[in-house]
Amino acid sequence: MEWFEALGLLIGTILVLMAIGMPVALAFLAANILGAFVFMGGTRGITLMLNNGFGSLTNFALVPIPLFLLMGEIFFHTGLGARMFNAIDKLLGKLPGRLSYVTVLGGTAFSTLSGSSMGSTALLGSLMVPDMTKRGYKKHMSIGPILGTGGLAIIIPPSALAVLLATLARIDVGALLIAGIIPGLILASFYMATIFIQTKIDPDAAPAYEVEPLGMGEKLSLLVRDIIPMLSVMVLIVIGMVGGLITPSEAAAFGALGVLILAVVFRCLSWEAMKKSVIGALRVTLMAYLIVFGSATFSQLLAFSGASSGLIKWATSFDLAPIAMLLVMFGVLLLLGMFMEQISMMLLTVPIFFPLAVTLGFDPIWFGLIILLALEISFTTPPFGLLLFVMKGVAPKDTTMREIYGAAIPYMACSMLLVALLILFPQLALWLPGL
Repeated sequence: MEWFEALGLLIGTILVLMAIGMPVALAFLAANILGAFVFMGGTRGITLMLNNGFGSLTNFALVPIPLFLLMGEIFFHTGLGARMFNAIDKLLGKLPGRLSYVTVLGGTAFSTLSGSSMGSTALLGSLMVPDMTKRGYKKHMSIGPILGTGGLAIIIPPSALAVLLATLARIDVGALLIAGIIPGLILASFYMATIFIQTKIDPDAAPAYEVEPLGMGEKLSLLVRDIIPMLSVMVLIVIGMVGGLITPSEAAAFGALGVLILAVVFRCLSWEAMKKSVIGALRVTLMAYLIVFGSATFSQLLAFSGASSGLIKWATSFDLAPIAMLLVMFGVLLLLGMFMEQISMMLLTVPIFFPLAVTLGFDPIWFGLIILLALEISFTTPPFGLLLFVMKGVAPKDTTMREIYGAAIPYMACSMLLVALLILFPQLALWLPGL
C-alpha cells in the first residue's frame, strides 16, 4: 500500500467515526486497531499496538497533568479564585474599563490552572458578563477579554495543555513551560493596551461608576491577604523550574500542595469542595490519558506504514521556504479549530507536524509554542471557532454572533502579532529555556 493510501485509511477512518458521533479518543483507538490489523500482521499486530500504547502511559512526563488540573479545581471550588477576583476588582478602583482588566488578570490565573479554554470561557462568561452588562459595558468590552484570556492561559505556566503537547511531541516539558513566560507577558501587555485604547476611543464603552474608596492600609491588606498568597504559588513553582531547582512533576506537586494549604489557612476547604475538585481533575485526566494512548499508537502506525516518511518527503518536495511551510501548518490548525477541540487537534496533527518541523530545521520548543498559540487562535476564528459558540451560550440573550465576532477580532490580532514577533525574534521564546 502506498503511503498516501495508508494515511488516507487511518485519517479517513477517524474522520468518519467522529462524523457519526463517536468520541475522539475512541475514534482514534478504533482506527489504530484497524491500522494495526492491516499493517502489523492481524491480531498479533493489535496485541503489539496495545502493549506499546500502555507503555506510553507510564511516561513520567505525564505526572504534571493531573496535579496541575487538581491545583486549578481546588483553586476554583474552594472559592480562592473568587477572593482573588474580588480583591483585584477593589484595588483597581475607578480605573476606566476596570472589569475588563479584572477579567484578563483574574481570568488568566484561573484559565491557566483549569487547562480547559472551553470550561474557562463558560465560567467567566456566566460570572463576569452579567455584571459588566449591568454596569453598562458594551458587548466588545465584556466578551472580548474573556475570549482573549485563553491565549494567555495556554502559554503561561502552569499549563496542563502545554504539558500534554510536550508529552505527545516528545520534547522537554519544562523547557516548553518556561518558553511561554516572556511571550505570555508580552501578550498580556497587548491585551491591556487594547482595553486602554478601546476606553480612550469610546469612554462610554465602559462607563465609570461609584466605588467605595479604600485607604492605603485596606489596599495593602487586600493585596497581602487575597492576591499575593494565590499568585505566590504560581510564581514560586515557575521560579523553581526556571532555576532548575525542581522538575515539572515536582512543580505540579508543590503547586497542588500549596493551593491545598492556602485553602486550609483561609478555612474554605470542605469535603464537598475536595470531592468536586478530585472528580473534575479525574475526568479531564482520564480524557488526556486516552488521548496520549491514542496518539502514541497512531504515531507508531504512521511510521510503520510509511505514511510519516512519505508525507515528509512529499511536503518537502515542493521546495517551499521553511516559513511558508510553517504558515501552511498554521493555516491547517486555524481551519481545524473551527470544528475540533484543542486536544483532538493535537492528537491529529502532532504526529505529522513535529517530524516535519524537525526536518525543516525548526527548534522543537519554539515550534511547540507556535502550535499552542495556533490552537488558541483557531478557537476564536470566525465564523465557526468553538469558543465563539460557547460564549454565545452564556452571553445575554440579545447578543448576536456578529457582536461576538467583533469582540474577538482585536484579541486575535494581538495573538497574531505575538506569533509574528516570535517568528522574527525566536529568542523571545528560547532565551529563558536556554538559561
